[in-house]
Amino acid sequence: MMYRKTILGLMMIAGIAVVAAPSAAATANKPNLVVILADDLGYQDVGFNGCKDIPTPHIDSVAANGIKFTSAYVTYSVCAPSRAGFMTGRYPQRYGFERNPKHLPDDNTAGLALGETTLADSLGKIGYKSAMIGKWHLGTHPDLHPVNRGFDECYNTPGRYFANSYAVNTRPGKKPQTCDKYRTDACSDEAVSFIERHKDESFFLFLAYDAPHMPLQATEKYLSRFPEIKNEKRKTYAAMVSAVDDGVGRVLEALRKLKLEDNTLVIFFSDNGGPEHKNASNNGPLRGGKSDATEGGFRVPFALQWKGTLSAGVYDQPISSMDIFATMSALSHSPTDPNHPLDGVNLMPYLTGREKGAPHEAIYLRKFDQGRFAVRKGDYKLLINGKGLDANLYNLTEDIGEKTDLASQYPERLDELEKLRAAWASQLIEPVFEGSYISRKKK
Repeated sequence: MMYRKTILGLMMIAGIAVVAAPSAAATANKPNLVVILADDLGYQDVGFNGCKDIPTPHIDSVAANGIKFTSAYVTYSVCAPSRAGFMTGRYPQRYGFERNPKHLPDDNTAGLALGETTLADSLGKIGYKSAMIGKWHLGTHPDLHPVNRGFDECYNTPGRYFANSYAVNTRPGKKPQTCDKYRTDACSDEAVSFIERHKDESFFLFLAYDAPHMPLQATEKYLSRFPEIKNEKRKTYAAMVSAVDDGVGRVLEALRKLKLEDNTLVIFFSDNGGPEHKNASNNGPLRGGKSDATEGGFRVPFALQWKGTLSAGVYDQPISSMDIFATMSALSHSPTDPNHPLDGVNLMPYLTGREKGAPHEAIYLRKFDQGRFAVRKGDYKLLINGKGLDANLYNLTEDIGEKTDLASQYPERLDELEKLRAAWASQLIEPVFEGSYISRKKK
């Protein structure tokens, strides 16, 4: 149970509102908003979820000083559609984003649909300054570039962790520049710079690390921290996670140093589950990993901190990365598009105890190409693990590893979830662009 601490009476936790044109005064007392995203991080590869061999003190501090979510989901179990769901606050299957898009700089349909409002669009309309740093993966056509999707600034380095000859920086007055830093460190540097430059304004920072996504590459600075890990793949993976943790620490330290911590909401999560056999990640008790409709595919480490406003605690009800948009829009009173209603829910009333019960009736997943579905409602989950396969039923409270199928024992429960699945699926469209790959088949 979490208890409420009041800052300005938490005036803005009620709902999402349409507001007037921005001004300096309009954003003066609004919270700063920081989202830090890891890529392909295993569910049990952070300390607050039980990791033993990779210290993550800074990431853990977000959970220790805020809320640890035990049933947090993303909208998809691979990178790009997951990011699209977070960025729009809506299931990406509603607008045909259900694959990783190919690199098609001449095709403005191969990415985040232009008719969708992004979180940066929404916040920009009320005067927030925003930056997208790191991995975008929502389209390569100029129309789909972050600065054309609501962000004021974008910082990225082409290639992977060492294969960088220059950094693409759309900060006003900046040109592409030589970058000889380890990619993760370069992104952390830019994040701190953004906070320092906008300390007197309300800001939205989206820091999207590539790490610990393949290829496994790390500097000796981070590798030397893990002499006890003998598996070379796991050692390099651990080093990459440690670099992310250092970056999280630097962001938190910048907020403390500038006395912004109590007026900043910080969220950390992963875009999907870890692909255990590829990058040596560890999803712990969860079945499967990246690309799967089992829990290891789209149940992720997730923590939220707002010091001075939210007391520390644990939240067990199922939530979604889509809730980030809804929550931040409600807190800032940024506008949303009534023609594209959010699927996400403002979490603040639930975290403060003002609202009881579950934020969502159910959490859904569809993977069109594989014919996979999942529906999570309360303790129970329906799983269709591929085209032509029967539906399975699991009690996740008693069986987080999805080992015992209860479909034959509880046919009425299965039928209830199947009706929810069919009703939700009827609202979706087919993918609108080809994917860069078809996800691996189920094991």
